[in-house]
Amino acid sequence: MLQLSFSSDQHHTLKSQCKAGARDCRPGVRDDATLSVLRSLLRLEEPVQSDALFSALDDAYPKAPDPHTSTRILGGLSKKRSLDMTLLALSWHEKNKYELNCFHYTAVIDACAKAAAWAEALQLFLVMAESILEPDTIASNAAISACEKAGEWEKALQIFSTMALSTVETDTIT
Repeated sequence: MLQLSFSSDQHHTLKSQCKAGARDCRPGVRDDATLSVLRSLLRLEEPVQSDALFSALDDAYPKAPDPHTSTRILGGLSKKRSLDMTLLALSWHEKNKYELNCFHYTAVIDACAKAAAWAEALQLFLVMAESILEPDTIASNAAISACEKAGEWEKALQIFSTMALSTVETDTIT
């Protein structure tokens, strides 16, 4: 796993930016354009076909959506407990080589947790860990939750142990 080292000032600045970004990217933030896209995605027939979802997102975003909008879309789909759509929307971002960050992966891991899809959550968590995006407390908690809901306590404890050995802080949820 790639370990980044920051001075305490840099760490504080990054942590502040991450917290500010988290507030800005919450799925509940009012944004009429994003809500319109979410509504159109949620109207797609189940089971959702990737072509239909990709086409809807291509129509809504002829250019790359900004990272905040992407987080709202992924978080909104997660909130509606639509794991397939959330995974497909992440796949659309990857296919188009759009920038993905820890908030995007965390939203999708959270969708996996809500569906008790621990294997998918763990896979995404590992993708984050192997890239330059070190999973944060929220992503780690979401992965632990996915494992816990599926009765995969050993996996949940492995993630917790990894947190204890890394720079990721635990919190009351952990």
